[in-house]
Amino acid sequence: MRAVIQRVSEASVTVDQTVVGSIGRGFLVLVGVADPDEEKDAFWIAEKVAGLRVFEDSDEKMNLSLADVQGSVLLVSQFTLFGDCRKGRRPSFVEAARPEKARVLYEKLADNLRQLGLTVETGTFQAHMEVRLLNDGPVTLLLDSRKLF
Repeated sequence: MRAVIQRVSEASVTVDQTVVGSIGRGFLVLVGVADPDEEKDAFWIAEKVAGLRVFEDSDEKMNLSLADVQGSVLLVSQFTLFGDCRKGRRPSFVEAARPEKARVLYEKLADNLRQLGLTVETGTFQAHMEVRLLNDGPVTLLLDSRKLF
């Protein structure tokens, strides 16, 4: 499972001109599910996201977590995180999980984040979404549950 985490002042997701998820301060998390991923991967990503200390404290050091700043998560599925562009000009998505499996693990990730005490909004799985964000910093981090990077 891969995640791109962006620290935001605000973020929203729109589907068919309707806002389906919106947060203020927190993380926009774009997540992709790989074929070999399991529930343990969703748990690992959730714990990492919840524990990341990338919000500034009173000394302007990145030392605070989402819970410390009462931040939220906007979770958006993005299978293209497993796009392989090493050959040719058209990405290959063979590493991405099939939608049926990806949906289950995406929803499990959202549940895990909520169980860790976070407020979570989501996009719409398999929909064409417009994602808007105001990146704070900018701070953008990459996670991979197989620790490939």
